[in-house]
Amino acid sequence: MKNSTRDVPTIAVTIGDPAGIGPEIVLKALADPQIANVAKWIVIGDALAFEAVQRTVSIPLQANEIREAGIMNDYASFALGKLDARCGRAALEYVRIATEMCLEGLADAMVTAPLNKQAVTASGCPFSGHTEYIAELCGAKESRMLLSNEKLSTIHVTTHVSLRKACELTTARILRTIELGNDAMKLLGHELPRIAVCGLNPHAGEHGLFGPEDAEYISPAIEAAQKKGIACSGPLPGDTIFLQSARGAYDLVVAMYHDQGHIPMKLIDFEGTVNISLGIPIIRTSVDHGTAFDIAGKNQADARSIKQAMRFAVRMATRKTR
Repeated sequence: MKNSTRDVPTIAVTIGDPAGIGPEIVLKALADPQIANVAKWIVIGDALAFEAVQRTVSIPLQANEIREAGIMNDYASFALGKLDARCGRAALEYVRIATEMCLEGLADAMVTAPLNKQAVTASGCPFSGHTEYIAELCGAKESRMLLSNEKLSTIHVTTHVSLRKACELTTARILRTIELGNDAMKLLGHELPRIAVCGLNPHAGEHGLFGPEDAEYISPAIEAAQKKGIACSGPLPGDTIFLQSARGAYDLVVAMYHDQGHIPMKLIDFEGTVNISLGIPIIRTSVDHGTAFDIAGKNQADARSIKQAMRFAVRMATRKTR
């Protein structure tokens, strides 16, 4: 959909955990004219959550629509920087509202500020992550996490599972991950994405010396993707492929598990890396950092990551609605 008054996308932004740095970075991002003017931003949260933060950063929330969730009505005992189950429940509700807006066509994309998994769990809601929760709301059977910055992108075959479970590979899941990554990179502006697929084992198995999984599961997935016209290579050693890719050899790396992809991406560009959910029928981007309770309310939070998430949401929404 397009905003009826301006040729820009409409994007919902959740403030994350009210006790964390989410409200602060949202305020700081929207105070930047280069961000404020590229979309119609609808902020999902409770207005009261901004009061203490606004006094600290001296930035009012202006020229943006606030959609009240009405969750945090009792702020008498609410404290910035403190884990609170009520805040966890509120943060999850903001995500639910934004997701439904996208599904109903009221927003072209959504951007999420960080929530705290422990706070959400303390509220009585089982929770493993934003991506999985949004996928469930969308009725999507599977989802993937893509990390992206201006230098490189990485998609994960598995994310929030134990390392032991992550080693239980299937060719079908790897192939689907490659396909989702390829589609996402096209939305980000790559006509024919160059994709590198990591091996699971050291040296991508070293011809079976360090394990059979690379040959048994990963290679067939790559061959199947190539037959579909996807430009992918591998399996390649995880300890070298990120360096080559960051230097321009590839646009996207397919990582087999969480830390294989997260560690290099955060080293390459922590503040500029964006979390993008794939395998769902809506566009969702997010920061790739946590609630930072230790600096909440101290006017120390860096808004670069959420600004980048907002830019990526605009870029993807614009291409999708053409």
